[in-house]
Amino acid sequence: MQMNKLAINILGATLALAGGNAMAAGFALQNQNGAGTGYAYAGSAAVAEDASTIYFNPAGMLFLSEGHHFTGALTVLDRSLKFSDEGSNALRVAAPPVPAYPLGTSGGDAGGYSLVPALFWTMSMNKDLRVGVGVSPTFGNATEWDDTFIGRYQGSYSEIKAINVNPSIAMRVNDAVSLGFGINFVKFEADLRGKQPVTALLPTTVDVESKLSGDDTGWGWNAGVMFKLSSATRVGVTYRSTIDLDVEGGVEAGPTYTPAKVSIELPDTASLAIAHQMTDRLQLLADYTWTGWSSIPSLLVQHGSAGVTLTDEGLGFKDSYRIGLGAQYQYTDALRLRAGVAFDESPIRKVSDRTVRLPDSDRTWVAFGFNYKLSKQTSVDAGYAHLFFDKEKIDRRSVLGTTPTAQFVRGAFDTSVNILSVQVNHSF
Repeated sequence: MQMNKLAINILGATLALAGGNAMAAGFALQNQNGAGTGYAYAGSAAVAEDASTIYFNPAGMLFLSEGHHFTGALTVLDRSLKFSDEGSNALRVAAPPVPAYPLGTSGGDAGGYSLVPALFWTMSMNKDLRVGVGVSPTFGNATEWDDTFIGRYQGSYSEIKAINVNPSIAMRVNDAVSLGFGINFVKFEADLRGKQPVTALLPTTVDVESKLSGDDTGWGWNAGVMFKLSSATRVGVTYRSTIDLDVEGGVEAGPTYTPAKVSIELPDTASLAIAHQMTDRLQLLADYTWTGWSSIPSLLVQHGSAGVTLTDEGLGFKDSYRIGLGAQYQYTDALRLRAGVAFDESPIRKVSDRTVRLPDSDRTWVAFGFNYKLSKQTSVDAGYAHLFFDKEKIDRRSVLGTTPTAQFVRGAFDTSVNILSVQVNHSF
């Protein structure tokens, strides 16, 4: 029984490795700059207007003027995440006549505010060679339910930080083709919590908090190609590799501590984008992006030292896609207006795979923004986007679903997000 309860807590915590307050589908962070918010990141792998092209397509560095380029961005994410119960049953720690634990509440609003910073720098070595580096969070999470949440035994608090350092290089093959390559170093940290019932105190309702914390570093790579089809049209193709992580740490539950480890393979992505200058003032943007979420079919949780499997829980992640359409209009010499829409498919297809830590669903972006030149060397960007999430259900069974301790969390999530981004660009 003690091992089973330990497995419940470790699983509930580690499910947060696949969840979060991320604004791309799954738990990826789309917000790698401020400018892209204004056109819903449509065609980002072909835009190449500032140093943030390091992330979206390193080959785009060759479309910047010679010299140094700095870009600093800050995005504020305001997410509302609420749960409505539709038949959840109580958790039992033993068969009757031992009573079940009370169901609890709807958990309040598990969203809130998150800040996403990003910083990029590029430098020209000569007219055909560029180098640069970017620092930004590429995956993230922030979800917090009330302590009395009905699904607290499957998860109550999650915070994940994945900071990516991305040194890059780009070279021009000829007037029509440019190549870019980057190395990705990721620092991953997790603080993941859930509730554990104190069986000995039944029928009094007493929970203790279990906490899994751990970290790891990993390496990956990315590459991009930029094709200049004409003076008005360019096409960008990019790929970012998977990153293997072995997150090591421990589980704290009351006075006990158990070493634990979780292996996870962050997904790879590929994108095809186009930027086309329709007129002297109007530019159209579009992209199709694929993400290999099937690299995380389940989460295998092992004892940190003994190596035995504590639990192996399926997540049912499927590969997903994103499609975006946007436009930029040069209203005056100093002011460029932007707008865009996008559809982002969730990797979660079944209600039984959805978790209280990742109540993810398909979403639609509607965005607008602007760029304003303060001088020849300096400009600012601002963008706003609202994300409309499909209202999806959960019907999730706890890890001990075939025993009398089984609990089903059944209900629906109502999610919406507002995004506000600002960015400063400077070159010399």
